Amino acid sequence: MLRFVILTFLLGCAYGCGEPASPPLISRVVGGETVNPHSWPWQISLQYDKSGVWAHTCGGTLIADNWVLTAAHCISSSRTYRVLLGKQNLKVEEPGSVAAAVEKIIVHEKWNSFLIANDIALIKLAEPVQLSDTIQPACLPANGAVLTNDFPCYITGWGRLWTNGPIADDLQQALLPVVDHATCTKWDWWGSRVKDTMVCAGGDGVVSGCNGDSGGPLNCHGANAWEVHGIVSFGSGLGCNTRKKPTVFTRVSAYIDWINEMQKL
Repeated sequence: MLRFVILTFLLGCAYGCGEPASPPLISRVVGGETVNPHSWPWQISLQYDKSGVWAHTCGGTLIADNWVLTAAHCISSSRTYRVLLGKQNLKVEEPGSVAAAVEKIIVHEKWNSFLIANDIALIKLAEPVQLSDTIQPACLPANGAVLTNDFPCYITGWGRLWTNGPIADDLQQALLPVVDHATCTKWDWWGSRVKDTMVCAGGDGVVSGCNGDSGGPLNCHGANAWEVHGIVSFGSGLGCNTRKKPTVFTRVSAYIDWINEMQKL
C-alpha cells in the first residue's frame, strides 16, 4: 500500500498505476489479437532516427511520469531515440499521443549480450509526460515476487505478426501463462540458459512474442492493479512460436532495488 501511495503522490492525484481508464478485453504478438484501444496505457514504442525517419525498434513500459523500462539489448549507443506514448496504431496520427525526447538511458552495468543476462535498461524522459486516459504508468511488482505456474499474464507489443512477418500497425495482445522456473529449465525446454532472474511465459507453439516486441511488458494483474512482471528479452531462433520454447522475459521483481537506485541518479 505504501508503494501505491508514493506513486500516486509522485504522479499526481488523478492517476495511479496499473489501472487503465479503458480496461483490456481479456477473453482470451504471434497468435494474438488487436487490443481494446488504450487499454494498456503504459505501453510505449521506442523509436530511433533512421535516416531522418522515426522507426519502431522495441517496446517498453512507462513506470513513472518520466521513466520507461525496456530491455538492454534494445539500446545502441550509436542511435538517437524517442519514446512514443499513448499510441494504438503506429501509422496514423492519434489524439492523446505524445512523442517524448530522451534525457538519458541507463543500461544495467552487468548487461551481458552473450549470455543475455541482466537485459534491462531505464530511459529517463527529457520532460515528465502529462498523464491522461491514454498515458498511464504500470505498477511494479513486489521485490522478489515470483509468479506461480500457469499464472495468466499478457504480452503486448507491435512486433512481427508471425516469424519473419510484418510489424503490426495496431497494438497486439496475447495471453501468455507463466511457465515456472523448474519447467522452463528442463533440458527439452530452455535448460540452463534460463536463470532465476528471468521468467518464462507461453511455449504452447501457437502464441508468443516476436521481433519488435522486445523491451515490452509482461502484464500480470496483482491484487488491485496491473503490474509489469517481465521485459521481453529473447525467444527461439527456430521461430517465434516454437513449442517448449516460451518467450523469456527479464524478471522485473529481481531488479526492484536497481530500478529504485537508478531513478535517484
